[in-house]
Order: sequence, then structure tokens, then C-alpha cells
Amino acid sequence: MGTRIRPSALGTYAVLFLIFLYGPVLLLPLFSVNDSIYITFPLKGFTFNWYQQMSQNDQMINALKASLKVAASVSVISTILGFIAAKAVTRFALPGRALFVGFIMLPLIIPSLVLALALLVVLRKILGFELSLMTVAAGHVMLCVPFSMLILISRLEGFDRSLEEAAYDLGDSALKVLVRVTLPLVWPAIISSLLLCFTASFDEYLIAAFLSGSDGTLPVFIFSQLRFPQNLPGVLALGSCILVGSVILVTLAEVVRRRGGPVRESGALGS
Repeated sequence: MGTRIRPSALGTYAVLFLIFLYGPVLLLPLFSVNDSIYITFPLKGFTFNWYQQMSQNDQMINALKASLKVAASVSVISTILGFIAAKAVTRFALPGRALFVGFIMLPLIIPSLVLALALLVVLRKILGFELSLMTVAAGHVMLCVPFSMLILISRLEGFDRSLEEAAYDLGDSALKVLVRVTLPLVWPAIISSLLLCFTASFDEYLIAAFLSGSDGTLPVFIFSQLRFPQNLPGVLALGSCILVGSVILVTLAEVVRRRGGPVRESGALGS
């Protein structure tokens, strides 16, 4: 007879795993209020000067604004494209549907370094585009559309299609069915897609580093500042603010997901 693992042992393992996973992250706000430019124990003192330094760093603020612009645009574009693709997959008998979905999901399995190099060659050498925030956004859209599509496929497969068919039978056009029936039923997935794509674009580094040109995003700027110890506390302060914002976004996404209600398992990925 096999041995059983005691619940207390599982609980201990879970606590240790959470400490290992989130402990370094929780140290970020702690060192952001330390009155020293060095990340060491014991703490020298308590100060909010680094947050003031952060707010007065024009380069950091500009990089933050650039990341917010890119992430906001990428989340909207990726969700629109993901919804169209998910709608096509779940509502139409497409030939080679599994192959089509697998092709869209390729950016999830291709290493980011390879993807960034390929995008740089295509956008700069073949198409002749100047590197800017627009090229960064284009690369991030390629990366985020698969995330959006997976979320929306699950939701579109999770409600009764007869509701849409009934609306068609009552004389509604395709646009009215979309606005009156489909979108109200899938809006939790749409919000989740927007939040996930925003987060994925906001903290993506490799593609942004290759495609940003002179207009760097926040992850690129932060990486460049790690070489200068005197700038590190301001980076820690900004990281703490981003951490709080991320927790709020994750909480919001979970609330929205719960309001969406249960859905049945998707079968749209089958051929």
C-alpha cells in the first residue's frame, strides 16, 4: 500500500514554496525605503527620498509613459484580433482548424530571442521601418494575440450558442447579434484579455530591447540603470509602485473572471 502525504506536510511545502516564489518580490518595497544605495542587511534607516528621486527622474517617467502607451495600444489591438480569430475558430467549420490555431500559437513556443531577431530583420532590413515604439507595439501584438485568443476561445465555447441562433431567427443582423448577445456574454473574457495583454506587453524586455530604437520602454530603461548603483534605489521605488499596480490588476482580473461564471470545457482546438 502506498504511503500518503500528510496534510501538514503539504501545507508546509506550500508555505515554503510561496516564500521561495514571492519572498524576493516582497523585499523590493522593503529596500525601496532603506536609507542606503546598497541592497544589504541590516537596513541603514527609513526614508521616502527614493520615491521623490523617482518622481524627478524625467528619463524614467518618459520610459514609463512609453511603456503605458505601448501596453494600452497592444492590449486593445491584441484583444480585437484575438476575438476575431476566436470567433472564427468557434463558430465556423474551418478546414485545418487545428493547424490554424497552432500557427497562431507559435509565438508562445518560439524563444523570445529568436522572435526578436526575426522581427528586427523583417521590420528593419526587409520592410525598411525605422525602429520606434510602433515597431515595439507590432512585436508585442504578435506575442499577445495568442494569449487573447486562448482566453476568448474558452469563453466563446462556454455559453449556449442557441442564444445567438435565436437572435438570428428573430431577425437581428450579425452586427446586432454581436452587440446585443455575444459581447455581453463574453465581456469578462474581454476584460481578462485586456489585462493580461497589457501586463505581458508592459514588462516584456527582449523584443522591446531589439525594436525600440531611441525610444526605450521602461524594462529597457531599468536594465540600463542597473549598472549605476546610485540610480538603483529610484528603480526599486518604481518597482514597488509597479508591484502594487500589478496586484491591483491581478485582483481585478480575478474578480472579473469570477463574475463571468463557470464555462464548459472548450473543444475548439480539435480539428
